[in-house]
Amino acid sequence: MNSFEEVFTSVKKYCLENGKIPEIGLNTWIEPLLPVSFNGSDAIFKVETEFQKNIVMTTYNDILKDAFFNVLGLKVNIIIEVETNEPEKPNIPTDAELEMKHQELEQSYKFANYDYTFDTFIEGRSNEFALACSKSVAKNCGEKAVPDYNPLFIYGPSGMGKTHLITAIANEVRKNHPDFNIVYVTSEAFGGELINALNNTGNIDDFHEKYRNADILLIDDIQFFSGKERMQEEFFHTFYTLHQEGRQIVITSDKPPKELLTLEERLRTRFEGGLIADISAPDYETRLAIINRKSELLELKMPSEVAEFMANRLKSNIRQLEGAVVRLKALNHFAGSPITISMAQSVIRDVLTDEQPIPITVEKIISEVSTVYGVSPEDLRSNKRSAQISIARKVAIYVVREITQMPLASIGTEFGGRDHSTIVYSVTSVSEAMEKDPNLKNLVQDIIKNIKDKSKV
Repeated sequence: MNSFEEVFTSVKKYCLENGKIPEIGLNTWIEPLLPVSFNGSDAIFKVETEFQKNIVMTTYNDILKDAFFNVLGLKVNIIIEVETNEPEKPNIPTDAELEMKHQELEQSYKFANYDYTFDTFIEGRSNEFALACSKSVAKNCGEKAVPDYNPLFIYGPSGMGKTHLITAIANEVRKNHPDFNIVYVTSEAFGGELINALNNTGNIDDFHEKYRNADILLIDDIQFFSGKERMQEEFFHTFYTLHQEGRQIVITSDKPPKELLTLEERLRTRFEGGLIADISAPDYETRLAIINRKSELLELKMPSEVAEFMANRLKSNIRQLEGAVVRLKALNHFAGSPITISMAQSVIRDVLTDEQPIPITVEKIISEVSTVYGVSPEDLRSNKRSAQISIARKVAIYVVREITQMPLASIGTEFGGRDHSTIVYSVTSVSEAMEKDPNLKNLVQDIIKNIKDKSKV
């Protein structure tokens, strides 16, 4: 062979024909390598970015060494330099290339999503009771709900599988009773539909018909009803109607009924009158099973040591684990090489970074407080002084200060240009009122918690 370029051409051909690197990996990461020099022991290349260098050295170093040995019969060191002295060349793919990569990735995810059924739910010590209760409700949901299981109240932190279980119940009931009127809704969607119905004369009857004629009602994240009196009132009557007629109700929440302090007592006691099941963080064995199941669905060949590495480091929730496997699939798809612990380390860093809360804006806080108090965001920024608006405005100012720690002057600007002393007075008066009034304290704490929960990924 007369030149390094010819040697490298043979190396690439060997990798492709022997299945060492699939075509997409070769085109994405190996073809861009620019041969610089070869002295018989060191093969030196250049790339445009540090990122390219890291991918090649982490994923393809050993493969390229083996290819050089098979082509030349020599042990060769792979050295990659980044082009620091030349302006970085723009690497803008054409529309056709973007579309091709998009289709390839979509195809690789064809089996990534699975239905929320009992078959796809991974059972472990942290959720076995909730799973057993859910299966029993789905099995026995016929003419009349089982009294001791009505309502079924499932609670636990975000990302633990509550939505999977409640949807699996709906899917199982639909399979066994295709004629049933199954109504699944989040508490926020329920509230949104109620507001629309109240604002459009005549629609409230349609709203009542939808919810009070359900054969089974499944409502997700009931904690977002906290402090919203009109929604609680409507839900109470819906609950009462269904329960009296023996129709099944399933509810999820982030905490048990007794801790939903700003829900009406009559709702809490009725929730406690049914079956309560909790879900906690998955243990190691369950996390490992989740990673392996998701890998199978993605048709991803996951080495056992990599799965164990991920299960040991991602402990928060199921959503986090599945997100990490999906990212690993994407990296594997474009790199075109076997999964390694180094790749998993990169993915875990990305997942942990992405799961930081979304920044909470003043607008989000004002919107939440205005909904709780039944006023508009414009009212809170206005000079209106009715008792309801005045209290809501002070609470909003207090919550903004508590969550954002913004300077008082900046908070005043957000609330219609109010001066520093007005903001101080509002924060102080709410703080003092909370010490004397446990109900106000619970309400404000629930508002803060709901805002923070909605900001999570």
